[in-house]
Amino acid sequence: MQIVEGIGIGVAVLLCAVLILFIRRALVTRSGGIIRLSVRVSTMLDGRGWSPGFGRFVGDQLRWYRMFSFAIRPKRVLSRKGLVVERRRLPEGQERFSMPADWVILRCTSHHAPVEIAMARSTVTGFLSWLEAAAPGAVSPRLASQDWPAA
Repeated sequence: MQIVEGIGIGVAVLLCAVLILFIRRALVTRSGGIIRLSVRVSTMLDGRGWSPGFGRFVGDQLRWYRMFSFAIRPKRVLSRKGLVVERRRLPEGQERFSMPADWVILRCTSHHAPVEIAMARSTVTGFLSWLEAAAPGAVSPRLASQDWPAA
């Protein structure tokens, strides 16, 4: 009987954890401005280290939340002021297995620290528009390379 109770408690805990993940995502995404976005959190192995999540545009910031996390706060915040896109490329090697085929990887520099983000090809245009947009009188960040190869 104790084994059945233990299994029941384990299943209940697992269901509660999944429910909390859905509630967290609903709370974060309720005001819109959300894109699917993966960020490379580790560069130790080629093609590895990608973490799926979603990004939320809030003013001059892109806030990135991990998909499978209980944290309410974003894991990473990219400010439009210090963000420069260095280059764009398609997934290579192992990366092709960890993200959808129509995604593009952007290598950026954020306040002199490199960061790689991946998003759908259709989302890149909106992201670049957001990056180049600035309030009147503010200096807009520039793209490092205007002659990117077609992805």
